[in-house]
Amino acid sequence: MRKQAFLRGMRDGVPIALGYFAVSFTLGIYARSQGITALQATLSSLLTHASAGQYAAFSLVGKHAALIEAAIMALVINARYLLMSCALSQRLAPKVPMWQRMLLGCGVTDEIFGISMAYPAPLDVLYPAGAFAVASPGWALGTLLGVLMGSALPARVASALSVGLYGMFIAIIVPPAKKSRVLAGVVLVSMALSFLCAEAIPSLSEGMRTVALTVAVSAAAALLFPVREEAAHE
Repeated sequence: MRKQAFLRGMRDGVPIALGYFAVSFTLGIYARSQGITALQATLSSLLTHASAGQYAAFSLVGKHAALIEAAIMALVINARYLLMSCALSQRLAPKVPMWQRMLLGCGVTDEIFGISMAYPAPLDVLYPAGAFAVASPGWALGTLLGVLMGSALPARVASALSVGLYGMFIAIIVPPAKKSRVLAGVVLVSMALSFLCAEAIPSLSEGMRTVALTVAVSAAAALLFPVREEAAHE
């Protein structure tokens, strides 16, 4: 049964890997534009598994930001994975050892979290492990080829392909924003505040501006528009 859970995870991880490959290819092109080598970018994708976090980190590297700034940025942007890991932990059998729970937390992504939550309880830890075993190489391989192909492609073509990364962020934001006016408003306010801060406080680095606005806007939205408990479980 455990072998079947792992194989099922690998099967469900194939479409995730294909999607990761397409997105991480453009991420690799962007990494190259920021002066990051193929080895560095690939290791980042093997260890991080967070598109938004990597994009922010690559941006800071390109601007020669401080390491502490990049660390705080990654912590804030990837904070949602802490909640996802806690949610998945509640679906595991009590006998699952702590080291397996910790490894599961290291491999949580939005997509793997989604398919794992749909898995019948109790969740077999080998199911997300199987999905991760397929999806992670897809993400890393796409990043590697993006850096390498970005070096071989003409500058205009590489620049055009790099726009796909912004399309990924739009695809993440627009669908949930269409379902919630509050979320749409938060997105618009965040964009406006980011522009105003960049104009009013040009000395503030991009990384610290993003961190400060992320914490401030999310905290204000949580206080003004709390999510009801019954709605959160729908």
